[in-house]
Amino acid sequence: MNWKKYINRFKSRDLSENGLPTSILLIIGIIVVSIIVDLFIQKSLLLVPLISSIIISAIITKWGIIKLKKINCRQVVRKEGPSGHFQKSGTPSMGGIFIVPISLILTNLFALSNNTFSKQLVALSFLSLAYMLIGLIDDWQSITLKRNKGLSVKSKVILQTIVGIIFLVLIYSQDLNNTDILIFGNNTINLGLLFWPIALFILLAESNATNLTDGLDGLASGCGAIVFTGLAIELIIRGNNENYAIASFCITMAGAWLGFLIFNRKPAKVFMGDTGSLAMGASLAGVALLTNTLWSLLIMGVIFLAESVSVIIQVGVFKTTKKIIGKGYRVFNMAPLHHHFELEGTKETIIVQNFWLITICFVCMAIMLR
Repeated sequence: MNWKKYINRFKSRDLSENGLPTSILLIIGIIVVSIIVDLFIQKSLLLVPLISSIIISAIITKWGIIKLKKINCRQVVRKEGPSGHFQKSGTPSMGGIFIVPISLILTNLFALSNNTFSKQLVALSFLSLAYMLIGLIDDWQSITLKRNKGLSVKSKVILQTIVGIIFLVLIYSQDLNNTDILIFGNNTINLGLLFWPIALFILLAESNATNLTDGLDGLASGCGAIVFTGLAIELIIRGNNENYAIASFCITMAGAWLGFLIFNRKPAKVFMGDTGSLAMGASLAGVALLTNTLWSLLIMGVIFLAESVSVIIQVGVFKTTKKIIGKGYRVFNMAPLHHHFELEGTKETIIVQNFWLITICFVCMAIMLR
């Protein structure tokens, strides 16, 4: 074997354009944190569902990429996006169609084996699958029409609202909700009837925020895995028996997205599509609503928030200035925020790594502020 040939080939690679090393570090880091939590908290059982979901998700994703290629489910890149993204055109998409069901099956199996199965898990499973289906319809239309646009914004919001209302009716009828919102420390605010419209807004906002974040290889899957892990740890620390099943749900979701990340990091071999991103955001919002961790989710999901706010600012300022002075002004080079940094010349992997690091810092902050 010509070892010199392989060594020279390795040296010639631009490792800054490969997200595998940092993805492996992220996976190892979350595994180590889960081990520490399990060792120091008696009832914590994070490691087994985490490892299981990582392995199974990675296997299913590898198999799924082949299937997606066979049925020609490939990404269509929008013309107005960054020019560097045109090379991503043709990458298999709709990867979330494998990850979401697998994570839900594993979650419910773990819950049944640990006698922690609950109505909350049923509600979360419904919410995740329903939003996945909305994303699936959107992705399928985009692929069949061969354009980077599936459902209209209006249609998507209507479907998300209908599912959100069904979910809220479900948790109300089963008395799974708490209209007291926990903020700093143990301080609470009772929202009363205001809780329900706010809850619906959070479902729509979070699902669309993760959708906007899914614009760089490994960005949404990495950030999502970190936030799910943070929520799982917070719920374990609380020590409430009712929250253990939800903590298991969170860590299984984290593991599933980490397994997916192995193939979604740069250069991505598959994208999650709206099928995955909408389900991810809805799941995070659902967990927060059921476990009174809305404030924690707001802090932990700072990247999701920043991505959404950047779009709101960009569109709002552009339309306002165009109406007033006849010419639209752009605050950012392009929105969402990650595209702004891309056009500034920052490499995609560097943006993703920095956004992961920011998410980790804010997850730690949220846990310390609980």
